[in-house]
Amino acid sequence: MAEAAAPPDMGQADLDRSACRVRDAAGRFAKLPIEERGRLLDEMIAGLAGVAPAMVLAACEAKRIPPGSRTAGEEWSLGPVITLQNLRLLRAALGSLRATGSTSIGKVGETIDGRSTVSIFPATGLDRVLFPRINARAHLLAGALPGDRAAFYRRRGHEGRVVLVLGAGNVNAITALDITTRMFNEGKTCIVKMSPVNAYLGPLLEKAFASAIARDFLAITYGGAEEGEYLAFHPAVDEVHLTGSDATHDALVFGPPGPGQEARRASGSPRLQKPITSELGNISPVIVVPGRYSDRQLRWQVENIAGGVTNNASFNCNAHKMLITGGGAAEGKRLLTAIEETLAKVPPRFAYYPGAEARYRALTQGRSGLVRVGQARPGALPWTLIPQLDPRDEREAAFRTEPFCSVLSQVTLDATGPVEFLARAVELVNRRLWGTLVATIVIPPSMRDDAGLRRALDRAISDLRYGTVGVNIWGAYGFALGPPWGGHPSSSLQDIQSGLGFVHNTSMLDGVEKTVIEQPVVNWPKPVHFPSHRSAVALGKALTGVEATGSWAGLPGVLSAAIRA
Repeated sequence: MAEAAAPPDMGQADLDRSACRVRDAAGRFAKLPIEERGRLLDEMIAGLAGVAPAMVLAACEAKRIPPGSRTAGEEWSLGPVITLQNLRLLRAALGSLRATGSTSIGKVGETIDGRSTVSIFPATGLDRVLFPRINARAHLLAGALPGDRAAFYRRRGHEGRVVLVLGAGNVNAITALDITTRMFNEGKTCIVKMSPVNAYLGPLLEKAFASAIARDFLAITYGGAEEGEYLAFHPAVDEVHLTGSDATHDALVFGPPGPGQEARRASGSPRLQKPITSELGNISPVIVVPGRYSDRQLRWQVENIAGGVTNNASFNCNAHKMLITGGGAAEGKRLLTAIEETLAKVPPRFAYYPGAEARYRALTQGRSGLVRVGQARPGALPWTLIPQLDPRDEREAAFRTEPFCSVLSQVTLDATGPVEFLARAVELVNRRLWGTLVATIVIPPSMRDDAGLRRALDRAISDLRYGTVGVNIWGAYGFALGPPWGGHPSSSLQDIQSGLGFVHNTSMLDGVEKTVIEQPVVNWPKPVHFPSHRSAVALGKALTGVEATGSWAGLPGVLSAAIRA
């Protein structure tokens, strides 16, 4: 486990020195010219590309993934590829700011209720080649305008601020992208406290981002909850960004669980008197609209759904967790059986994230009708289906508790036709399911072709209280491709749900309500999260090279791996 070794926790004196260094550099960084920011980002991109193989190896060791296996391809995607793809788009945004005074956007339109939409992906010709027929647009809040972009660069809203980034432990791209969002979208220096779960990543980030650390624009620290709380209340820190659970958020903001926390939450009196943004968990729904699908379309979407469960051993805040079907119980059972057959081809994964077994027991113990898939070895959890939940049961734990483990639940809604089904599904997930981060809708081709059905889909997308909505594509791709990513802004500090604020946002849009990412019901090339993908490692390596350079020269390697998938 040498590659995955983690540095020891830091004492308060070392934390103080790190915080004061980035505090002293904050004013200098806020005034840094765009040209110099671009050079710094170029150095960070090159550094990240240089440590990419070591990042993947360390993650595989920590998660007990054989480095040469098909599953190892996940760690190329969840680490270097996603990070470099976002940094490439961020670098293009800085170039546009220098040339035109603003970032580039695509077509401007309107939501069904008259608010502005902005096309944001694909942003470049390279995007169109690498991710064909995938499109993303941002829905803006009422009153927000597409021209409201890159606020820090247009208004210079501060003279130097320090943000504490409390890093995520599950996906290795998250912490790097939280850093670069705050640094390059907002002009803030960062002090990072690594999660103990993937603290092994810290030394690699220190090497990758050495140029920023050398100038005191960034500091990386180590420790647990105690060290994180110490930094959050440190006088050198102006604001906090947390990726984790709602329980961790509430303990930091309102104090330890108990009467004191409840009293402070009820009175709106947080003990942390600093701005805090967050990206937390979610019970991510997959709404499968009944209709006419070909066998090929159903097979494609079954693997799309199953891959959103198995990816990263299901330790993703955007993992598929609640399957919502129509067309009667028999139709739901057929779909669930097809998903079960796909899951059976994926050996159960090591449950590396702390608390997984306890969460699994809490949701599955004493239930009848459970379907456990695969023979779980010690330390692993079987893929588990919880079928036919009662949509009227307000006490159903699966509606209120994020599993963050290998569980997929299912509920069938009675409805006459796709329009009624969509309306009922939206009502269910908005009222019953905990979280506001991401939802996925699978639609039959007729919904694109029929004006009335398309209008019902547009209404459903508009009404969903989620920060990202995927249509025919796992909504997690909204995390990967550079659009704004975060919980729906209907959340509040007292009822945090999936968090407040957006990250990534390589177009630097202001006033975002949600991202909508869409593709046809079947697409090519095969997405890398599909369990049957046979060349994920080769594709990850090829994409890392292309994203690091922005060069088309590496496309033959990408195409070769995509064809072999």
